[in-house]
Amino acid sequence: MNTPTLHDGMVIMPRDEFEELLERAAERGARHALADVGLDGPEAANDIRELRSLLDAFNEAKKTAALTIIKMLVTGMVMALLAGAFVKFKLFGGGQ
Repeated sequence: MNTPTLHDGMVIMPRDEFEELLERAAERGARHALADVGLDGPEAANDIRELRSLLDAFNEAKKTAALTIIKMLVTGMVMALLAGAFVKFKLFGGGQ
């Protein structure tokens, strides 16, 4: 590993050492961020899978609820049309 040199206030180092330094810093930052939200340790992967599963279930429930509301509205409109038609036919049939 070469010693970085200082040139006009900038540190100069070989590209591969710089990329390795960036990779270590990114990994350290990611671990720190996961630890801040409580997703560190041996059970972290399982926790993330459970969170994804919970989010998928929530999204599915939202979609199902929306479809149920639409079905209820359509059913209500069809029933109202049928009720109106029955009332109209009874009026026509009642006069005979």
